[in-house]
Amino acid sequence: MDIQGRASLTIGDLAHRTGVPISTLRSWERRYGFPEPHRQPGGHRRYSEADVEAVLDVLARRRGGLSLAAAVTRADAPQLRSRSVFADLRRLYPLLRPQVLSRGTLVSMSHAIEDECAARAADPILFGGFQRERFLRASYDRWRELARTARSAVVFADFPHGPDPAPPAQGRLLEIALAPDSPLQREWVVVCDAVDLPACLVAVERPGQGPDGAGQRTFEAIWSVDPQVVREASRIAGDLADELRPDWRRDDLPAQADPPGASEDLHRATLLFDRMVAYIDARHGPST
Repeated sequence: MDIQGRASLTIGDLAHRTGVPISTLRSWERRYGFPEPHRQPGGHRRYSEADVEAVLDVLARRRGGLSLAAAVTRADAPQLRSRSVFADLRRLYPLLRPQVLSRGTLVSMSHAIEDECAARAADPILFGGFQRERFLRASYDRWRELARTARSAVVFADFPHGPDPAPPAQGRLLEIALAPDSPLQREWVVVCDAVDLPACLVAVERPGQGPDGAGQRTFEAIWSVDPQVVREASRIAGDLADELRPDWRRDDLPAQADPPGASEDLHRATLLFDRMVAYIDARHGPST
């Protein structure tokens, strides 16, 4: 039997056979490369009976108490992706140009996004990655206020108290604890996923800077106001939150429609802003 015969199930068929919604199957594929479809010449996904069994295996392992990441791994699925917002966004959007920026510049850019979000964004989904709980403290009041009018607001840090036991709720900032080996321990994340104000800033701390602290450290950063890039950053962060706290999503929220892409004018403005940020950081940031 040829490949087409073996891989003849549509994603709708796979969802029906396994009980996993199509949107969830697509999320798993983005995050883990699982289930990996055969692509027809027109780009349509096709799956085999082995894919059905693999998805059912993952569900069984999840019911046994494993996290989604562990269940996928032990079901002999393809290797996990990076579990990094920065790395996955770079992989999906290779034209995003990284810049080496100081911590001070990142703080200013983050505050600009947060302030504009508080002033203008309607019903945003927010994610913040702070590496350490002590780094979050200086911004905690800001993020608690942002959460008050947000659709959802999530912050990642190395919270020593572990998972936040309170359920997600409108207006409440949800804390998600990072494992010691999580790539997010080295990442800076600000995502405002809103129809009227999409913006994201993601950075990874450069290696070899000694013991961690809040001083003048440098990061490799990417940013975007392209609605599709921001939505993907939101999805990546949401998938990571699924691994660490599967119940973080509120059940009463409708699904979001996919946004349009950025205009050429927005691309040109982005290139200009990239150059401006580089000059400002070189003038005021630490030497690298």
